[in-house]
Amino acid sequence: MTTELAPHVTAFFDKATNTVSYVVKDPSSPACAIIDSVLDFDYNSGRTSLASADRIIEHVRSEGLAPAWILETHVHADHLSAAPYLQQELGGKIGIGAEIATVQNIFGKVFNAGTAFARDGSQFDQLFREQDRFEIGGLGGFVLHTPGHTPACLTYVIGDAAFVGDTLFMPDYGTARCDFPGGSAKTLFQSIQKILSLPDETRLFTCHDYKAEGRDEFAWESTVAEQKARNVHVHEGVTEHEFVELRESRDATLAMPKLIIPSIQVNMRAGRMPPPEDNGKTYLKVPVDQL
Repeated sequence: MTTELAPHVTAFFDKATNTVSYVVKDPSSPACAIIDSVLDFDYNSGRTSLASADRIIEHVRSEGLAPAWILETHVHADHLSAAPYLQQELGGKIGIGAEIATVQNIFGKVFNAGTAFARDGSQFDQLFREQDRFEIGGLGGFVLHTPGHTPACLTYVIGDAAFVGDTLFMPDYGTARCDFPGGSAKTLFQSIQKILSLPDETRLFTCHDYKAEGRDEFAWESTVAEQKARNVHVHEGVTEHEFVELRESRDATLAMPKLIIPSIQVNMRAGRMPPPEDNGKTYLKVPVDQL
C-alpha cells in the first residue's frame, strides 16, 4: 500500500438532479474509482442521453486513468445510474451493498418485475458487506454499511476520504430522508454515528446538494469535525429520539423525488433498463397508488 492516504478526488455536479459524481484516483498510480454516476433522463419524453457520463469518460481518458471500480452508494431514487455504459467504455467492476437484495425484493414487488428479475444482487459484479476491503491501485479502501435512507446504503472509506451517498448532506442542509420503503430514521441515526466515529479530519463527500437557505454556491465536501459541530439535524448533543422525531416530521412534508419511478427500476438492475417487450421496445412502469 502507498503511504499517501489522500486520494485525488474530482467532482462532477449534475444540476438537473443535484447529484455529485466522483472520480477517486490513487495518487501513486493511474487507478481510480467512479462513484455514483448519472445517466441523463428526460421524464417528459422518456429519452436518455449520455452527456453527464461522457464528461467523466473524457476526464478519465484525458488523465490516462484506469478505473478499477464503478461504485454505487445505494439504489438512487433521484437519478439513473450510468454504470453499465461507463463499464463498457472504461472497464471496472460495478459494486454496491449486499443488501441490494432487500431493495430488489421490495421494489420487485412494487413494479411487478416478474420471476425473470433476479433478486439476489447478481446484476452487480461485487456485493459489499460491513468492513469489506477493496483496492484502487495501491490505495486501500473499506466499506461501512450505513442504512436508514435505504437498506443497502454504503459509505466507501478511501484513504482520508469517505463517500457517504445520501446519508449526510452538507452541515447546513442536514441528513437524508427515511420514508422510502425499507427506510428508518432510527437506523439512519445509528449509521451516522458510524460515520462520525471516523477521524475528525476525514473528508466527507456527499451525493447531493440543494444549497441550504442563505448559501449561494453548491457544495459537497465537509469533514467529520464540521458535521459533528454544525449539522443542523444531527450535531453533537442531538439524541436518537430527538433526531427520529425531527426526521419523521420533516419526511411527512416531502414529495416523492421526480425521477423515483424510472430511477429505481433501472438502478435495482445495476443501471440497466428492464428487458424489451415483444415489440423490441423497453418500457418503464408507473405503479398507481403504491408509493
